[in-house]
Amino acid sequence: MPKGLKQTSSVVPIGFSVDETAANTFTQASVDLNLSPLDNEVFVVLAINLDPFTPEGIAGVNTFVESSLTTTSQTRVANLSNSNCLASANNVIKAAGFLDSGVAFQSLGAETPPATLEYIGIIATNDFFIQVQGGGNTGPRGMDGKLYGYRARADAAVYASLVQSEVLSA
Repeated sequence: MPKGLKQTSSVVPIGFSVDETAANTFTQASVDLNLSPLDNEVFVVLAINLDPFTPEGIAGVNTFVESSLTTTSQTRVANLSNSNCLASANNVIKAAGFLDSGVAFQSLGAETPPATLEYIGIIATNDFFIQVQGGGNTGPRGMDGKLYGYRARADAAVYASLVQSEVLSA
């Protein structure tokens, strides 16, 4: 258990989904955690699985679907170099130069790190954000996922620090 936190629930799985509003368009959705700021409640993230849709296989065209999960609102799909990004994943079909086929690639941002970690992140504000964007596709793509974690109560100093850090790094 992280210092300054007291676990108040068992492990909770939270499913989510986001679809592009139009083909190849950045789309973001927020997922409400229903945390109680009056009780200094936070969400301790244990694992995340992202499942971006498969891009379209179009002869001679590179296509992709990128996705991420962040603690703050973003203007584009984030990668793990962003301090607010807890997970990212993408699927790519490299077809440029091929007349009738392509090669598919999948890239995952280590959604579930080695089990030796106590947790992979703490969400101190009331929601988290999921992003998706495709490229080269003729129709909208999307992403499904699941976040695993538990609710915890923080002491006042820890809670203030976590909220300030999250909000100021946005």
